[in-house]
This record gives sequence, structure tokens and C-alpha cells, in this order.
Amino acid sequence: MLSRLLFLTALLVILCACGQVEGPHHDGPELSLEDKAKGIHERVITLDTHCDIRVSNFTADVNYTQELDTQVTLPKMVAGGLDVAWFIVYVGQDEDFSDEGYAAAHQAAMDKFDAIHRLTKEIAPDAIELALTSDDVRRINATGKKVAMIGIENGYPVGLDIGNVKKFADLGARYMSLAHNGHSQLSDSNTGEKDDVWLHNGLSDLGKEVVAEMNKWGIMIDVSHPSKKAMMDMLALSKAPLIASHSSARALCDHSRNLDDEQLLALKANGGVVQTVAFGTYVNQEKNQANRDARNKLREEIAATMDFKILSWPELRKMAEADRDAYRLKMKEVDKVAEPRLQAEVTDVAPPVNVQDFADHIDYMVKLIGIDHVGISSDFDGGGGVEGWRDASQTFNVTLELVKRGYTEEQIAQLWSGNLLRVLDQVQKIATDLQKDVTPAG
Repeated sequence: MLSRLLFLTALLVILCACGQVEGPHHDGPELSLEDKAKGIHERVITLDTHCDIRVSNFTADVNYTQELDTQVTLPKMVAGGLDVAWFIVYVGQDEDFSDEGYAAAHQAAMDKFDAIHRLTKEIAPDAIELALTSDDVRRINATGKKVAMIGIENGYPVGLDIGNVKKFADLGARYMSLAHNGHSQLSDSNTGEKDDVWLHNGLSDLGKEVVAEMNKWGIMIDVSHPSKKAMMDMLALSKAPLIASHSSARALCDHSRNLDDEQLLALKANGGVVQTVAFGTYVNQEKNQANRDARNKLREEIAATMDFKILSWPELRKMAEADRDAYRLKMKEVDKVAEPRLQAEVTDVAPPVNVQDFADHIDYMVKLIGIDHVGISSDFDGGGGVEGWRDASQTFNVTLELVKRGYTEEQIAQLWSGNLLRVLDQVQKIATDLQKDVTPAG
């Protein structure tokens, strides 16, 4: 027996020496982090829950098939590998809650719904398609087309007619926040923290009815802008999970638009998801303000030589859309002149908020509430964007940063789209069950 064992050992040594038996080997050099990230980025479905739009960019002559000055276009989505963009039906509001204000807001909302439908049905149906369900997202993505989805920012256009909730659902809305910057007829806003003045102390009676209607018609409830008390009211009333479509962690950046630990843990218990937002002010206020001050100092110096006045964000929001477009064109001229001086006078002095700062919020919330309850959003064309993810063409940089931090492909898929689509599925299933429970009239 021993001699047989010795013979076999000797034979193995000879065969290995002759190259007929190979030892352990690799199929090539180990992938770099960037190559690994590229593979993951191509395989997962990347989904951004908040991209604002301007109706003027959805016409036959000017639209998202072109390289516009917006942060999101189809060419930018292709370049950055962004698969799904939630286009936002955002409407401001009339502070006195007049019938005229509601009517104007409703029409403005309809204009944005029409614009999104025009893009997907008339302007570029071969390049982008509207999705209403998670199955739609996967089906459209498999064809190679980009995916559009619709969210509503501010429930003010609902007016006093609760039937508008179903109307908006039928038009493709799949989430809605009940307030924006200022209390609405439905809900208090986070902005009440500034002066501690509240209109409803949470949700109004009509807002509570709207929560039930949203559950019934499969619209996810978005808590990114309403007050903390309003969010807690929604959690208590909703039969379905909630989302924060574009918020970050208040523990890292103390802004009323962010969610504190109590809110995050409540959202986890509810089964919901918070879509971490790449908005400089909500990621790191101090760093963002220092960078903004340095940039504005340079801009104002240049604007003064051009007889042009730079406006604040609140001033800009009050302008008509056509006037804002003209203002943006003038700002582009200012920025073009400023470009050669930016590094020395802005970036070196006060670095901007970047992808790493943004990912710190993802890390924090994943550790606090778990990987199943965290997602990603940009707030592009609504003030969002950080260094490294300034527009949709740079979307890959987010995946790269997550890979650098040790997230697996499965986890990255969850963060980019899996968690949000899971909540959408649950919301729509609950809506189907609620509709079955309705007793027919008669």
C-alpha cells in the first residue's frame, strides 16, 4: 500500500513538471475597483427619485433628446448610466388658499404631466418610456430604453377636490408629498421650524383623507417636505409604507429638510425607504455655505462688470418661468467668465460638497436603519448636485464610491433601485386590496 502511494506521488510530480497537471490559476489579472464598479453599474438598475423639470424643455424644438443646460437629458442619462429618472410635477402655491390659486396650480401640474407624456409618447418614444410599476421598470430597462416615472412635489394642486388624487394616479403619479416650502391645505411644512408657526399641527382633516386616497390608488406618500409632526401623522394613518423621496440624515446635517434618528427609525418600522439626496445644503451646510460664499463673491465681481444683478434662490423661485430661463442664460455668461478663476479663488479656498460627503449620509443611515431602507436621489434641476455628481452624466461616480466603501453588488442594487421598487410593489398591492374591499354602490 505504501509503495503504491509513493508511486502515485512520484507520478503526480512528473506530470506537473511536464505541464500536464496545472495547479491553482486565475482567469486573468484581478479587476481594479473602477473596473469592478463599471461592471456593477452596468448590471444594476440605477434609479434617481427626484429630477425637476421645466415645461419649456419638452417641446418639439427644445427637448431632452438634445444636450441642454439642464442636469438631466437623455444624452446625459446614457453617458452616466442612469436608467430611471423620476420627473417631478412640482407646483408652487398661493398662500391664501384661494380657489384661483388652486385652479392655477392644478393647471400648472397638468402642464407638467402633459410634458412628461409628450416626451415618452411623441418626442422620444424609442428612447424613453413611462413606467407605472416595478415590472414596467425591469421590462423597459431590458429593451435598452431609459425609464421615466412621475412624482408630485407639493399636494397643493389637489385643491379641495379629493378626486384629484385618483386623477393624478391615472396620469402616472406614483408618489406625492403633501406640502413643499410652506404649509399647504393638506399638511404643515418643515419650513414651520423657522418661526414655530404651524397651520394644522401636522395634517389637516383633508390631508388625512388624502392619505387614505393615496393608499387606495397606489401613490406612495412622500415625507421629504412635510413637518415632522405631519410625518408622524402619516405613519399612524397610512396602511402602506412611506418614502422620503429626497432627504438625508439630520444627525450629519442639521437641516429641517433632513430626517432625525427618530424619524428614520420610524420609517424603518413602517417598512419604508429614505432616498438620500445629493443636495449640498442638506449634505453639509457649513461646507456648502463656505463654497457658495466664495463662488458668489467671484460671480458678483464679474456680474458687476456686466451690469447684471445676481438673485437669491427665493427671488428666483418667484419669477415667471420665461424670466428664469433668461436669468439662467445670463448666469451662464457669468460662469463662463468665472471658469478660469474658479480653482484658485473658490475650490482651493472652500472645497465644494462632494460625492464622499454624500456617501457619508448613506453609510450613516445604512448603519442606523439597515440596507433595506436606504436609496439614492439627486434633486437635479431643483438645486441638487454635488462635486462628482453634478449631473446625470456623472452617475457612475456614485457607484464607484459605494464600491470603494465595500458595498456588495447586491447591496448597491438595493440602494440604487431595489428598495424603492419594493416599496412601490407593496403600496400597489395594498391599493389593489383596498379597492377590492370597496362595496359597489347600488
